[in-house]
Amino acid sequence: MITLGINAVFHDSAACILKDGILLAAAEDERFTHVKHGKRPIPFNTYELPFHAIDYCLKVAGIHLRDVDHIAYSFDPALLIEEGYKNQALCEIPFYPNHTSGETAGSPWDNLFLSSILHAPHQLVDGYPHHLQKRFYDSKISDWEWHYVDHHAAHAASAFFPSPYQEAAILTLDGRGEVASTTFGIGRGTEMTRINQVNLPHSLGLLYERLTTHLGFLHSSDEYKVMALASYGQPRFADQFREIIKVGNNGQYTISNENLAGRFGAQRLKDEPFTAFHFDLARSLQLVLEETTLELVKYLHQVTKVSNLVMAGGVALNCVLNARIRDLGPFEKVWVQPAAGDSGTALGAALYVDINERKTQKREFVMDHVYWGPEYSDTEIERFLNWAKVPFTKMDDIATETAALLADNQIIGWYQGRMEFGPRALGSRSILASPIDPRMQAMLNEVKDREDFRPVAPVVLEEDAHFWFKDAEFSPFMLFIYDVLKEKEDLIPAVRHTDGTARVQTINEQQHPEYYRLLRAFKEITGVPVLINTSFNTLGKPIVCSPRDAIECFWTSPFDALIIGSYLITKTDAQKNIGSHSNLQQVEPLV
Repeated sequence: MITLGINAVFHDSAACILKDGILLAAAEDERFTHVKHGKRPIPFNTYELPFHAIDYCLKVAGIHLRDVDHIAYSFDPALLIEEGYKNQALCEIPFYPNHTSGETAGSPWDNLFLSSILHAPHQLVDGYPHHLQKRFYDSKISDWEWHYVDHHAAHAASAFFPSPYQEAAILTLDGRGEVASTTFGIGRGTEMTRINQVNLPHSLGLLYERLTTHLGFLHSSDEYKVMALASYGQPRFADQFREIIKVGNNGQYTISNENLAGRFGAQRLKDEPFTAFHFDLARSLQLVLEETTLELVKYLHQVTKVSNLVMAGGVALNCVLNARIRDLGPFEKVWVQPAAGDSGTALGAALYVDINERKTQKREFVMDHVYWGPEYSDTEIERFLNWAKVPFTKMDDIATETAALLADNQIIGWYQGRMEFGPRALGSRSILASPIDPRMQAMLNEVKDREDFRPVAPVVLEEDAHFWFKDAEFSPFMLFIYDVLKEKEDLIPAVRHTDGTARVQTINEQQHPEYYRLLRAFKEITGVPVLINTSFNTLGKPIVCSPRDAIECFWTSPFDALIIGSYLITKTDAQKNIGSHSNLQQVEPLV
C-alpha cells in the first residue's frame, strides 16, 4: 500500500511517501523552489501544493501519481465548517477585508482559506507545473482515496509512531491547528488517544510568534532567533508575561490577547540595533514558556503515568525548552520529532492513515535518522561540474583530506548523500568548520550574513560526547542543549554559547558513515572529536538541495572549499584554471 503525505496549509510545505508503513522519501518543497518555508502562512496561498516535493517522492517510489493508494493531507477543514454549511455549494468572500456580509469572529478570508483546502484534490491533478508533467499527467481524483487528517493528530502521529517507544505520552505544542493549539495524548502500539487539548485563540506558539514580530524578526520563520537572543538577557519582564499567560487546571492555560506594544513599547524595526531591553524581553518570555510547559508536562505525566514523552509542533523545535523538560520534567525519556514543525505533519498524516487503513498491529518504522531527501551520485555530480565548467579535483580519501582542510581553519561546504528532512542540517548539506579558533563563530556569521548574536552548533562523535558535554547522550537531531564541560571550554570556544551551553548533534557510523569518518579523521589530527556544523545556505535561502544549488551558494559566498560527493572545489584552483575548458564535455545540466 502506497500512502502519500502532504502538508500544505500554513508554511513549510512538504511531502513524504510510505510503502506498507516504511518511509521511502520525505522533503520540504522549499528545497526545490528556493522559497524559504515554501510560502508565507496566509489564506491567499493555501491552494499551493508542494508539487516539487511530491514529484520527488513519486520518483523515489518509481511510480506515477495514479499509482498512489491513499493521500493524507494534514488539516481537516470539516472541523471549521459549521454543521449548517457543510453541504452548501457556495460561500461568500468579501471584496474588501473590512466588509463582511455576516457576523463572524473569524477572518473575513476564512471562506477562501477553507475553499482552497477543499479544492486541494482537484488542484493536485490539474495545477502542477508543466515541467513536472511526467508523474502527474492524466491522474484523476478517483485514482486514490483522499484523507483529511486533524492537524494536531498529524503532529502527534509524527511524534509517536516513528519514535523508539511502544508506549509514550504525547505532547503537541503548535501555533495553530484547526481548533487546537496544544494537545495531550497517549500512544500504545499502533493506537493513539487524545486526552485533552487547549483551543485557540490561546496558544503558546502564537504568543512566541507575536514577540518574534515585536523584536523585529519574521514570525513563523525566525522564532529560533528569539531563543538565541534570550541567552543574553535577564528575565526582568517575567512577571509581566506571567500576567499574560495564566496556567489553570488539567493542562489548560489562557493567554491574553493584548497589544505587546501597549505593554512593552514600540516594536523594533528590522535594522534597528539590539539593546539590553530586547535581550531581556526575549529572556523573559523564554523563561515563562519553560515554566508553563513544565506545568503542562507534569499534568500529562500525572494522567498517563508512563515513563516516556514524545513531542512535536513548532514549539518543540525550541531546544532550550526541550532541555528543561529533559532535565526538570518527570519523564525518564524524551524524544522529539526532528521535523517537529509543520513539515513533519506530512509524515504524521501519512503514518496515521497508513496504520488505520492497513489495520496493522505492528509499527514498521523507527526514525533514527533524517536523511530522506534527494541525493546525487558521483557520476551525476561530475557531469554537472563538467557542464558548468567548474574546475575540480577527485579525492582519494574524502574524510582524511577534508579533515586536513578543517584543521587548517578552512570553512567547508559539505555535500554528501541524501539531504535532511526537517529544518536542521545534520551532515548532508552542512557548512563545517573547526571549533578550536574562538573567532570562527563570528567568521561563520559573516559568511552566512547572520546576526552577530547567533551561536553555531557542534557535532560530536557519539562515543565521545559525554567527555565534552555534560551528561550528553544519543542526540542525533540537534534538538537539545548541553553544558560544555569546564575543562573543555578552551578547546572548543567557537561552539560554546554565551550561557555555557551548546546545541549538540551526536553522530555514529550507522547514521552517516562519511560524516562519522570525517569526525574521526579530524580527531586524529587535532585530538578534538568536534566540528562546527551549520546549515549550507545563506540569509533568506533554504538549505541547498541540488549540485547546482551548492555551486551557486559556494561561488557567491566566502567559503574556502566545497566537498561535493568525491570532488574538491577550491577558489584557488578556479583562479588557476580561468580560461581553461579542460573538463568540458558535451553533457546535459543537472538541476
